[in-house]
Amino acid sequence: MILPEKSPLIIGHRGASAVAPENTLASFARAFEDGADGIEFDVRLARDGVPVVIHDPSLLHTGLRRARVPKVTSARLGQIDVGSWFNRSHRRLARLQFTRQTVPTLDEVFRLIARQPRQDLVAYVELKTVRKKTLNDWLVEAVVEVIRRHNFQSRVIVISFNLAAVAKVKELDPSLHTGALFGPRQRATKSARRIVAAALDCGAAEILVHHLIAKPKLLAIASEARLRPVVWTVEDPNWLKRAPAAGVRALMTNNPAKMLGR
Repeated sequence: MILPEKSPLIIGHRGASAVAPENTLASFARAFEDGADGIEFDVRLARDGVPVVIHDPSLLHTGLRRARVPKVTSARLGQIDVGSWFNRSHRRLARLQFTRQTVPTLDEVFRLIARQPRQDLVAYVELKTVRKKTLNDWLVEAVVEVIRRHNFQSRVIVISFNLAAVAKVKELDPSLHTGALFGPRQRATKSARRIVAAALDCGAAEILVHHLIAKPKLLAIASEARLRPVVWTVEDPNWLKRAPAAGVRALMTNNPAKMLGR
């Protein structure tokens, strides 16, 4: 995989979501402008089977309406304002351009990345799965197809809390890089060795842990197992000093500019 040489990488969590509406093209562009080495974003399937970029299963938070993503086509999602909420919640950061932000497709995000001057920018694509395995398989298949179509195999890390979905990605295309996500509320996080074993079992190359559980023991065990540790969601710039010694490959942050001291 082609990755920047610097360590740790600074990854914009849902773009530069502290200063722009999350998971929008404006947020991703701002992250790149602020010096991020890549972006992280969430992907779900729209009604027409197209992978779209949005965190929640409904539009209530960012679209200010009750419609559920799987019930709306990608074309319609591309017309729904998902930026005005940010202007209302963060008046000092409000921008007119945010009112024009809609739910982007995975295709649109990849095209934005391809247009950037830096050709080593990476994308962490988080699969937002549901309870039904068939639907999750469709999501994985659709995401893998888009990655292949854009020839982004060397620039994407597909990640998920659903480790079965991570394993499915490797089954469909062993060349793709994957990561296993873990948060503080999961049972597995009570044991560092259990976390690492679960990540290895699904074929992940990276282990992504919330900063509250990114303890030295866990990071050390992960590195010993040749898993690249990634820590999310980090807002403390002191992590920049600690990360290299701890073997941390990347830090995910809502505010890349603040993390980089810009």
